[in-house]
This record gives sequence, C-alpha cells and structure tokens, in this order.
Amino acid sequence: MLSRFFCTVLLVLPSLLPSPVAWAEPPKLTLANVYQKGMPLEGYWVSEKLDGVRAYWTGERFLSRGGHEYRAPEWFTKGFPAHPLDGELWMGRGRFAELSGAVRQVVPEDNKWRKIRFMVFDLPDKEATFDQRLVRLRVLVERVGSPYMALVDQQRASTHENLMLRLEEVVDGGAEGLMLHLGASGYRNGRSNDLLKVKQYHDAEAVVVRHLPGRGKYGGRMGSLLVELENGRQFRIGSGFSDTERASPPEPGSTITFKYYGLTATGLPRFASFLRVRNDEPAW
Repeated sequence: MLSRFFCTVLLVLPSLLPSPVAWAEPPKLTLANVYQKGMPLEGYWVSEKLDGVRAYWTGERFLSRGGHEYRAPEWFTKGFPAHPLDGELWMGRGRFAELSGAVRQVVPEDNKWRKIRFMVFDLPDKEATFDQRLVRLRVLVERVGSPYMALVDQQRASTHENLMLRLEEVVDGGAEGLMLHLGASGYRNGRSNDLLKVKQYHDAEAVVVRHLPGRGKYGGRMGSLLVELENGRQFRIGSGFSDTERASPPEPGSTITFKYYGLTATGLPRFASFLRVRNDEPAW
C-alpha cells in the first residue's frame, strides 16, 4: 500500500513542477562595434544605450542572445505582433540586477513584470534600411498600444562634439552610454559598423577561472579574479567589487562584464574593473 502511494507521488510530482526553460537556436542578431573619434557620423541615428537584457521577440515568445526563452506572462505580450522585433527588456537606469532576477525566473512573477517594458529598437528585415524600418516601427508600436512596449527614442547624430555632450548628459543621469545606428543599413547578423556603442569606457566579457585570495583589509575574502578572454589570454581583475561581492564572488566558469580603458602594450585590458555577472540567460 505504501509503495503504491510513493509510486503515485512520483508520477504526479513532475506535472506539478515548472518545466525547464525552452531552448531554441540563438537568434541572428545585429551586434555593435565600438565608436571611435573620427568615424563619420553622417546618416546615423543616436539613442540611449539601455542597461537591460537583449530580447528577441519571435512573434510568439522572447528569446535571449543564447536562444533561451524569457517566460513573460501572457498579459505582458497581449497584442504584440506576430512577427519578429529586436529590443531590450528594461526596468530603468541602474536596475539591471533587479531586472535580471525577474526575467530569469522559470515561473514569472506578475508584480515584477509589471515594472518591465519591452524597449523596441529594430525590426528584423534584411531588405529594408534602418530609416525605413524606423518609420514602420513608429506606426507598429503606436498601433499595438501596449503599456509594456515602447520605441527607443532615436535622434539624428550630428557632430562628434555634440555626441560627447549628449554622452556626458546621459551618463550623469545614470545611463550606460549611447548607440549609433546607420540609417542606410539593412538588418544583418553579426558585428559591424552598422551599429556602434558609444561609452566613456570600453567593456568586454571574460570567464572566471579562479578566485585569488585577498590581503590586508581583504584578508579572508576574494582579492581578485583570474579571468580568461575569448582569445584565451588570462589576467586579473581586482577592483570594482563591493564587500558583498568579495565575500561571495562570481563562481569559476561564470561570465562577467568588466570595463577598461584601452589596452596595454601587451594587448591586455588597461585598468580593468568589475561591472557585473552576465547572468541574463534564464534559470533552469
């Protein structure tokens, strides 16, 4: 009798648990190069660089850069179009950690998703230019009329000096930086100068290899991280961490985002400083 009970529980239990986050082929996204002084600005649109998570709306669901599904509540996507859109899920400036925790949940929490907006910045279409796509996006977002969808504001770029003034303005307000989008470009996957990021510093990603012990005031805690770049080169990052992060540092194997100011003579990031763990993929 008891064994029959446990067998019944084992059969029923899986149906009560949340199913794992769906995985699909990663979407073919347009990726950004870094803006450098002297690059031509004619024909570019400029917008704020949002500190959200990249989200590709397939027409049915949101996919992360890695192809995992962000499980938004049904009410959040009500009225969304049945064709792809490219954008970011965003809560506001300086709220990346809160946002990341919300969108990575297997079972979405309504109260958290009500603080999120899908900020649309492109319409995947290889045949139309960005100028043309932007016109269509303005009509589309207005027609959808959802309080959870908005179009990222785009303004024409002018001069480098004006671009730097705007960069300083948005950064002082808590933003990450700016984006430049070439009006004559089609939507193509991969990294190119069609899309440029403008920041007061460079940023990149690296994989944590191991923790290195701290000394002095950091005794008993993590002093720095040994990290590895995509090209296989390793170096240490010892600044940018809070006391909490030093007590519980990113695990080996995790991917972090760091900022730096150019490269050393040996080609390693100069003055590298930790920004955050890149945990924008949904939890399993």
